[in-house]
Amino acid sequence: MNNKYHCEKLSKASLAPDTPRIQLRLAGDKRKHNEGRVEVFYNGEWGTVCDDDFTIHAAQVVCRELGYLEAISWSPSSKYGKGEGPIWFDNLHCTGKEKTLALCPSNGIGVSDCKHSEDVGVVCSDKRIPGFKFVNTLPNHVEVRLQAILSSYRKRIPVTEGYVEVKDGGKWKQICNAEWTQFNSRVICGMFGFPGERKKPTYWEYSVNCTGNEAHLSSCKLGQATALKSNETCSGGLPVVVSCVPGRAFAPTPMTGFRKAFRQEQPLVRLRGGAIVGEGRVEVLKNGEWGTICDDNWNLLSATVVCRELGFGTAKEALSGGRLGQGMGPVHMNEVECSGFEKSITECFFNKEAVDCSHEEDAAVRCNVPAMGFQERLRLSGGRNPYEGRVEVLMEKNGSLVWGTVCSEGWGTMEAMVVCRQLGLGFASNAFQETWYWPGEVSADAVVMSGVRCSGTEMSLSHCLHHGHHLSCSKGGGRNAAGVSCSETAPDLVLNPQVVEQTTYMEDRPMFMLQCAYEENCLSSTSSQVPANSYRRLLRFSSQIHNNGQSDFRPKAGRHSWVWHDCHRHYHSMEVFTIYDLFSLNGTKVAEGHKASFCLEDSECDEGIEKRYECANFGEQGITVGCWDTYRHDIDCQWIDITELKPGDYIFQIIINPNYEVPESDYSNNIMKCRCRYDGHRVWMYSCHNGGSLSTETEQTFPGLLNNQVTHR
Repeated sequence: MNNKYHCEKLSKASLAPDTPRIQLRLAGDKRKHNEGRVEVFYNGEWGTVCDDDFTIHAAQVVCRELGYLEAISWSPSSKYGKGEGPIWFDNLHCTGKEKTLALCPSNGIGVSDCKHSEDVGVVCSDKRIPGFKFVNTLPNHVEVRLQAILSSYRKRIPVTEGYVEVKDGGKWKQICNAEWTQFNSRVICGMFGFPGERKKPTYWEYSVNCTGNEAHLSSCKLGQATALKSNETCSGGLPVVVSCVPGRAFAPTPMTGFRKAFRQEQPLVRLRGGAIVGEGRVEVLKNGEWGTICDDNWNLLSATVVCRELGFGTAKEALSGGRLGQGMGPVHMNEVECSGFEKSITECFFNKEAVDCSHEEDAAVRCNVPAMGFQERLRLSGGRNPYEGRVEVLMEKNGSLVWGTVCSEGWGTMEAMVVCRQLGLGFASNAFQETWYWPGEVSADAVVMSGVRCSGTEMSLSHCLHHGHHLSCSKGGGRNAAGVSCSETAPDLVLNPQVVEQTTYMEDRPMFMLQCAYEENCLSSTSSQVPANSYRRLLRFSSQIHNNGQSDFRPKAGRHSWVWHDCHRHYHSMEVFTIYDLFSLNGTKVAEGHKASFCLEDSECDEGIEKRYECANFGEQGITVGCWDTYRHDIDCQWIDITELKPGDYIFQIIINPNYEVPESDYSNNIMKCRCRYDGHRVWMYSCHNGGSLSTETEQTFPGLLNNQVTHR
């Protein structure tokens, strides 16, 4: 099994000009992503490394260049199978401190008397270097464009048909179609974000021969075009024209010319945790439950099958190591191998035996998507950097296009998310309703868009609900216009449903012991009408909230506005962090839940991660990536008052960050639901699960708040 992905550290641009530019990957007969035969990409070709004089110091350089913390061991004599191509390095003498294998003394790149029976392999630590940037793309040395025949760009639908042109020697050249095949068109369409091709088919002096499963034209075989007499003629042929089929997210509709958001009816695969359309952690549906794919053997070929299945083009990157956040639940697939022509990733071969992967190894993709031109109709103005500023949009007014501002009335996190996605700037970190500190273009002060309401999934702000030509904005534009700040990463809070199941119990507690909780509105309203010697029946449970995202979860409010709570004896940084509710099976609320305020801290962390936040002594608050905050069942207000509840079957529900006060990469998993049975004496909690973790059919049997429901502000 050959692992086709490779990684390159971005800091190599700082190396000396004469240092050979190489890329590394671990390939061969292997079981884990962090082991394999060492392969080097140089001068357009993959090759291997000889085991002569190889040491643990050289292995250390290899592992760190690939983004792992350290080397564990190395193996001589082609333990992971014999490689192919040149043996690029022989007699390496590394100190272990080099930034790249190319800086280690050796016989010289490509100078070797070894055979592939001497190919070296390494085993790296499974821990990643924090902040390491992976580039799991093919080494593309061919620049290609699709020159449109007809201008559909102005209609805001993809450019789906055009001449294929290749940049060669600084000039754009067309390709002769005399030896062009349907497979070549399939590859070109995939590069430009389209899942398939339509069935019709100065010149570039090469013919192209693709198998159809390549992610980029540069991976196809090139040869001298037999029909080409010179750079100026194409005997017996015409310039290559490809015609692509757009995916459902980009297919024009009769009314609008585009779809407002990308939504499928119960797919078998989906992307989660990505900042923009066409990227995310890969999740597959199996036996009614969503799970992830382990990154062992994960490569561009398999990633491309996922991208095409979802209506995108080929894969730009096959990401490993939970780079787009960690999922929860089962790992459904491991050691995936695709031919590239499967219609679904579920049709690819994979290891059906023991899946010994953790969510630290969740696979992800970044897909090629069509150029829609959305970025050219929106800009941020006046900010200190390109990631922040006043939002300005290009709108039609009196028959011409003019730049103007967006009314900030009702402007919030979901709208900011769409702006950042449209501009390709990642996730929203803040939404602003005043921008007087960001002086934008004076000519664009006037409001041209108002009443904006987004679900958060839209590709463009214009796809959100908004007022038409009749604008309404009492605040006006200028200094009161909407603004945003964006970030490449975001947190992702997920509540552990097993902890809720395991810690739920019922307690009868006297009113005289609940005075503090009563003052904080943690009891039902009827508690104010009962004598002090009565009791309340409480459904108690623990909440364990994990941050599975890519950045720390920090409260929006500054220290000056935190509120002291006598019940818990510390400051709360979020007044509404969770909502607890109990519903009947028809969706009617039957017990008065409450909005719980929280102090946010790191209760525990994954191995190797240090706690950063602590509530005590007015400390900094938040939840670090890889850590979790536990509110124990024995803390005041960690309950629902069920004193008046009749025996029966119910649905218990918890919502985290319900007002979207802090931006996250995925809100669908902020809801947790359980089935609850109460017989008047005992209580059972079972079938607890996070929102979006089950199939649509199964989820519909659980009433309550819909997953990712937008708050009507």
